[in-house]
Amino acid sequence: MKPDPRFQSETAEFWALVRCISESLGYSIRAKSGDSDRLLRRFTSDELAAHGVRFTVSNPTIERVRRYLNYRAEILEGSVRGNLMSRDQAKGEFTRLKKEYKPKCHLPFNKQKGKKRHRAFLSCIVNMIAEHHLGGTGFVDNPRQLATVRNRSGKLVKTLSRRVDGAYPSLENPSAIWEIKEYYGTTTFGSRVADGVYETQLDGYEIREAERSGADSIQHYLFVDDLYTWWDCGRSYLCRLVDATHMGLVDEVIYGRELLSRWPAIVKSWLDPSPGQE
Repeated sequence: MKPDPRFQSETAEFWALVRCISESLGYSIRAKSGDSDRLLRRFTSDELAAHGVRFTVSNPTIERVRRYLNYRAEILEGSVRGNLMSRDQAKGEFTRLKKEYKPKCHLPFNKQKGKKRHRAFLSCIVNMIAEHHLGGTGFVDNPRQLATVRNRSGKLVKTLSRRVDGAYPSLENPSAIWEIKEYYGTTTFGSRVADGVYETQLDGYEIREAERSGADSIQHYLFVDDLYTWWDCGRSYLCRLVDATHMGLVDEVIYGRELLSRWPAIVKSWLDPSPGQE
């Protein structure tokens, strides 16, 4: 999901209100945990009026916030939910692509042990698609060090705080980096999902700082999947990912099976960066 241009140039006040209102009034209509049918909230002007008075915010700003909050709910329910996969669905796509592409790239396992250990299906699919469309080489499929960024004069201006999950064309002055947050097989909602959101935001701030120091633009992508974890348990964090996208902290969040169509288009754009390709 790419950001909606209507909400890409908002102020710090706007995003502070979005977070405050979401936390105060709630992201979803209250229901039992794990109820996948409960809806995200829609907001009325009257519900938000008190926040306008509290923070001395103009009515036009409150109205823009209301439109954004309702847009966020609609895009998550209408597009994102349908793309999120279960572990079995992701495994099926992994198996199909592995047979079709016969990959030589790194195919990582998850961090579980025993019977829960299996291929990190989303990460493997990301690598296989990149390898296939790049002709087998030209990207980092198993980063073992931190990415470094130079400005246009060649001076080092940033070493990222965290290891990313992939980069193009290399970890030194990458033009694109990506992170992958897949949580298949979890039975409870844990803090690592929240950590994943905060980590993405941190990387976004660091990339923004590097670009302000004279570095070339770095495309920042995030892949997320697992219907139960992200939708049934953690949809408030999906809301925060939509916010991060529109704040410019991540260029695009790709949800579940959306990567099967969207990721090939992005990878091909690196080889033929014609206008409109990305």
